[in-house]
Amino acid sequence: MGRVGVLLLNLGGPDKLEDVQPFLYNLFSDPEIIRLPFSWLQKPLAWFISTRRSKTSQENYRKIGGGSPLRQITEAQGEALREQLAQIGEEANIYVGMRYWHPYTEEAIAQIVNDGIDELVILPLYPQFSISTSGSSYRLLEKIWQENSKLQQVKYSVIASWYKQPGYLQAMAELIAQELDQLENPDEGHIFFSAHGVPKSYVEEAGDPYQQEIEECTYLIMQTLNRSNPHTLAYQSRVGPVEWLQPYTEEAIEELAQEGVNNLVVVPISFVSEHIETLEEIDIEYREIAEEAGITNFRRVPALNVHPVFIQALADLTVDALKSPSISFAQVNQMKKKVKIYPPERWEWGITTSAEIWNGRVAMLGFLALMIEILTGHGLFHAVGLL
Repeated sequence: MGRVGVLLLNLGGPDKLEDVQPFLYNLFSDPEIIRLPFSWLQKPLAWFISTRRSKTSQENYRKIGGGSPLRQITEAQGEALREQLAQIGEEANIYVGMRYWHPYTEEAIAQIVNDGIDELVILPLYPQFSISTSGSSYRLLEKIWQENSKLQQVKYSVIASWYKQPGYLQAMAELIAQELDQLENPDEGHIFFSAHGVPKSYVEEAGDPYQQEIEECTYLIMQTLNRSNPHTLAYQSRVGPVEWLQPYTEEAIEELAQEGVNNLVVVPISFVSEHIETLEEIDIEYREIAEEAGITNFRRVPALNVHPVFIQALADLTVDALKSPSISFAQVNQMKKKVKIYPPERWEWGITTSAEIWNGRVAMLGFLALMIEILTGHGLFHAVGLL
């Protein structure tokens, strides 16, 4: 048998405060994160946003220790997966490829080539597929594959999404049950699933299956948990002026408080590792919102990290992928309802079913006007004394 490798894909995060601005620049340079009608606008806009947001983001990272723990946790997950595979007689090299920070996906691929891997399983650490997560990484990998003749000799299989995997569902249910059982009356705990949001237009215009997969995943976790507790699904981490998937987490928390909910158990459903969205956004920001709204018992279910049932689930996914026919990047897109990967060949102007397109165009025109005024020193904002 040839040498087997498993590539774990994740977002990445700044290791220290000085990394925050370049990390944000990489993030917003991705056309799957911010979709623009003109590709030449991508990097100037990424520079503008990362520069404006870096101080605030640095403060948030400072609250959780000065950097993201995502790399260390992902590497620990990789080592646990390697050990689990070895126990069942499957020797495999594990690689970590981050999309926006070290170790970059490109660095992991270079190591895979150097190690002479013959068969590769590509496993995203995103249970649910989205254009902006797994889709972005697959697009990058397809480009890398096309440009490297050595990679074209590697047999690879892509795992598109795995939110239905029984071990994953069981691990999530166990962690939720542990938090519920610490309540004085476990049956009164309101289970609050908080998923990372995406712009509504991704679903309506681009065919992103993310919302459907999140909703189905929530249902399956509740079925696996097999308790009668009420539950809510909401979406967090929205940025910018466009409409994102609703309900928004902060608004849903306030509404539940008005309904008299006092025991809230928050589940980070789209995250398998602790990072800024769990440690700062949920644990600090949303906890404060909940307490101000009158919810006195706010509990948060920990991320899966290296939970043994979860690691076994990753091992099962890997073994199944090795036994199954190879799935290519192109086949993933077909499986995911022919998701439209940006940038498109042409931009379709006109009224569509999503008002976000027009919001985006107006915002881009405003941004372009602002950039021109900053560079030239002349314009409306200078005239009224705002610049």
